[in-house]
Amino acid sequence: MTHAPQSPSRRSFLRHGAAGGAFLLAMSADGALAAAARASSPASDFVPNAFIRIGRDGSVTLVSKQPEIGQGIKTSLPMVIAEELDVDWKDVRVNQGDLDPAYGGQGAGGSTSTPNNYNDFRRLGATVRAMLVQAASQAWGVPASECSTDKGAVLHAAGKRRLGYGALVEAAAKLPVPDPAQVVLKDPASFRLLGTRIGGVDNAAIVAGRPLFGIDVQLPGMLHAVYAKCPVFGGKPLRANLDAVRALPGVKDAFLIDGTANLNGLRPGVAIVATSTWAAMRARRELKVEWDEGVGADHSWAGFTAQARAAARQPGAATMRKDGDVAAALAGAAKTVEAAYSYPFISHASMEPQNCTAWFKPADASLELWAPTQNPGSGQALVSTTFGIPKEKIVLHIIRSGGGFGRRLSSDFIVEATAIAQKVNAPVKLTWTREDDLQHDHFRPGGFHFLRGGVDAAGRAVAWQNHFVTFANRVERDGQSVLQPGSGGNLSGDEFPGRWIGNCQLEQTALECRVPMGPWRAPGSCVFAWVFHSFIDELAHAGGRDPLEFRMELLGNKDIVAGTGERGQPYSVARMKSVLQTAADKAGWGKKTFPRGQGQGIAFHFSHRGYVAQVAEVTVSRDGKLKVDRVVVATDIGAQIINLSGAENQVEGSVIDGMSTMMFPELDIDKGRVVQSNFHEYQLLRMPDAPGKIEVHFVKSDYPVTGLGEPALPPLAPAVCNAIFAATGKRVRELPLSKTDLSWS
Repeated sequence: MTHAPQSPSRRSFLRHGAAGGAFLLAMSADGALAAAARASSPASDFVPNAFIRIGRDGSVTLVSKQPEIGQGIKTSLPMVIAEELDVDWKDVRVNQGDLDPAYGGQGAGGSTSTPNNYNDFRRLGATVRAMLVQAASQAWGVPASECSTDKGAVLHAAGKRRLGYGALVEAAAKLPVPDPAQVVLKDPASFRLLGTRIGGVDNAAIVAGRPLFGIDVQLPGMLHAVYAKCPVFGGKPLRANLDAVRALPGVKDAFLIDGTANLNGLRPGVAIVATSTWAAMRARRELKVEWDEGVGADHSWAGFTAQARAAARQPGAATMRKDGDVAAALAGAAKTVEAAYSYPFISHASMEPQNCTAWFKPADASLELWAPTQNPGSGQALVSTTFGIPKEKIVLHIIRSGGGFGRRLSSDFIVEATAIAQKVNAPVKLTWTREDDLQHDHFRPGGFHFLRGGVDAAGRAVAWQNHFVTFANRVERDGQSVLQPGSGGNLSGDEFPGRWIGNCQLEQTALECRVPMGPWRAPGSCVFAWVFHSFIDELAHAGGRDPLEFRMELLGNKDIVAGTGERGQPYSVARMKSVLQTAADKAGWGKKTFPRGQGQGIAFHFSHRGYVAQVAEVTVSRDGKLKVDRVVVATDIGAQIINLSGAENQVEGSVIDGMSTMMFPELDIDKGRVVQSNFHEYQLLRMPDAPGKIEVHFVKSDYPVTGLGEPALPPLAPAVCNAIFAATGKRVRELPLSKTDLSWS
């Protein structure tokens, strides 16, 4: 199958859309609705646009502009337009938009797709609906206020008249676009589509195994490539047996590529181009390279651990927060607790390995890309700066991704494909092996937390100290060489419980390394929640307090603690206490008596604008085998759930992903390279280990709608680990969980 652009280009729309009898409306790049210039066409003089197309037969085509990486956005965002447009979902076709400035921002990361587009997309649909109503009211000679809409038609109840949208295309195209600020949006109480369960628009194709993903792209005359990089981070090839490789069956060429200093950009390596993926991978087995391993060859996890322990005995290199007198508060505390928590580097391990198809055309020095990317704009920019190709000469087709979790926010695989394509006079698809994907990831940073805390005689928290030892790469910034912590490896002074405990000290020390790092699902929060809410549980038990009551008291009663939220978002104590109480009530917290070996644990976290609390119920056998029997989740992501099916899927998936990451995966680093090579050494959760039951409860609040790709993951690990303590009396202070002996007697 040949993958062509999945939506017409703006130029194609302007040239052909009106002649085809289509009625479309443009949205400017800043998200505001705007009228477009008139197009010369016998059928219509209204400019087509990238988001909405209504045919003369009443069919509706909507474009989803955000990358689909499994989070369901290709279905949910068009649902927002369809709701306000008031069309029947069965009449809607959804196309994936390519990278185009007309769409505005097109990144999919940080659970931002929904909050960044929800309000604009409502107005987009409502504006088109208003124009259709106006067209019908003029045709009937009645006030627009007497008209209504229903499933793709305008109705006039008094005159018992009905006109389908298709019949109104030509008339509506002649109307001026109304001021979006004056358009009346639907009352959410009248929503008929939003809040219901809608299957993913690609579900049927996925089940049938049709080609949808980047790895499925096929083009006429396409060649296939693999790319070998130094197993040591930061290394480069000196020489290779290129002539011998070129002589192998199916091989068209083999060559060295110089890289850049950017660890997350084009890494130096050896490319092999062949007539098939199999031929390229088979030839790679015969490749022999002499590597310059560089300074990264000294890296090891054992060495990092020793450095972290040594750093913990010294003051932190940077103080992120210092309130009150922690030393005095600890000295005066009725009870103190000291603990060290640690977690390893891990891979994203997305099901589809990294891949990209690139076609460089020397005649005009243009480039066409087919990429399963989360951040197409950043990918285009990196290609442009790396190779000096103007952005306007780079066409990037956004292809569905087989998982991302933050990995495809990086664009190294795109620049690798481009570098190879520039040396090949044909389209070429670069495909990483699973070993490439695991050993050359942009990893979630490992980390070490050295904590001390205290409670008074009444069991109230009075002191909190955390020395965080993290990892950083050396980068050039404004002409200076600086250490930049990996994504999610920077402790904010506003992280809970930073401002909630009067005597609080948060310190950070960064260990320099050559390990490439990048955002991993819910960056920072995915591990901080486990550390903080496990240690909070330790303090609660030290004070003889119920863990729920202790947390409620710690949160306090102030509704909004301004400026203490993640990335500048305000933290609503009321919303957090609401989901915490909801999760506890739904789980029957405090109303059950558990025998030894069974227990409940509770945790909450604010992440990516979402408020989530979870209660886990576990059974631990005497020989230490864990079974998570039940997870109860309460989440507040604002006033509206867009697609109930998709939302439940995201929460359930987050719970399973969080549990998998808690239990099994870790990457050992020795002599500057990742030891693990494939899934036989890098274990992920299997079906028998999944929670027996996951209950999802959405708490609606009168706040803006937010995303759900990340917030439900962070509280899972602490909830389960706190439940393990309740069941066995054993604390889990090191991830993965498989390293802790849970047996009890």
